Amino acid sequence: MVQKKRFLSTVCALTLVFPLSACNLASSGGGNEHVTLRLSHQWPGVNKQGEGDFRSVLAERFADEVRKRTNGDVDIQIYPNDSLIEDSEAQYQAMMKGAVDMSVFPLDYASGDVPQFSITLMPTMVRNHEEAQQWQHAEIGQRVEEIAEANGAKVLTWVWNAGAVASKTQQPIESPGDVPQGSVTRAAGTYVEKMLERVGFGISSMSSSEIYNGMQTGVLDSAVTSTSSHSSYRLYEQVKSYTSPTGGNTFWFMFEPLIISKKVFDQLTPEQQKIMEDVGQELQNFAYQASEKDDMRVDKQFSAAGVNVTPMDDQAFMAWRKVSKPVWQDFATDVKGGAELLELAQQATG
Repeated sequence: MVQKKRFLSTVCALTLVFPLSACNLASSGGGNEHVTLRLSHQWPGVNKQGEGDFRSVLAERFADEVRKRTNGDVDIQIYPNDSLIEDSEAQYQAMMKGAVDMSVFPLDYASGDVPQFSITLMPTMVRNHEEAQQWQHAEIGQRVEEIAEANGAKVLTWVWNAGAVASKTQQPIESPGDVPQGSVTRAAGTYVEKMLERVGFGISSMSSSEIYNGMQTGVLDSAVTSTSSHSSYRLYEQVKSYTSPTGGNTFWFMFEPLIISKKVFDQLTPEQQKIMEDVGQELQNFAYQASEKDDMRVDKQFSAAGVNVTPMDDQAFMAWRKVSKPVWQDFATDVKGGAELLELAQQATG
């Protein structure tokens, strides 16, 4: 309730400043030559050298290139680190209410509004980057984009991020049998959390930016989040072990695309729309490659900090797959079209 009130107060305040989404667009009903868009995301901003969390870098590069190609007629203002919308998971709702125009956003965060989005963070459904990248041009990718557009968001760049498990125990949590019973972890994803509860974890929900404090104060014993977030939020300062996806396996793989409000996109001129789509596609390889490279970089960073880094092996992954299957069935039963989405996702990864 506190988070909901905080979100609503933020949106109300923004609505006073921006009475319509993309105000410059709305004033002309589309076709206006100069527009200012607000891109909000949860990741820390880049430094003066343009370096930082690759998702934040992606947003900056996209904005710079669009500004260049439109001669400044499309100005994308970036609000990193939840500086515009305090609640990370509320970016989608803010977009639907017109307080935000664009975001680099984990779609599963909006699964409360669109339950089908949970297919993009189904435990063990995607085990590595190769499988993740197969989604974009498979039928499951087309279906995800269709569902997103039907619910007000257009995907411009596909972004996938591998996840890792960081623990305050020296023994890494590599397989379900390694879970200290009664320990509390943080994870993102409704069905990931259901799976983790099945193997004995207690769950404490919080945003990635709150994990460090959660570990420091003893609220958390471990955390599951993206490799990039493990680094950006300096979790290597709080943990003793780290189960890495660099061995080609992880039970947590999250879809975090660069998206734009469909309503806002439709109000752009055809030329502006094409530029937005072109730039988004031209940054696609960067998004995929940077995500893969980050896994290796984070391994080295954690090792240098004295953390026990252990890649997840095939046997451990299959043990997680076994305990994931019941929550897959929950998704198939509880979500409209869930069974079909599960089938398409499995077809994409073989």
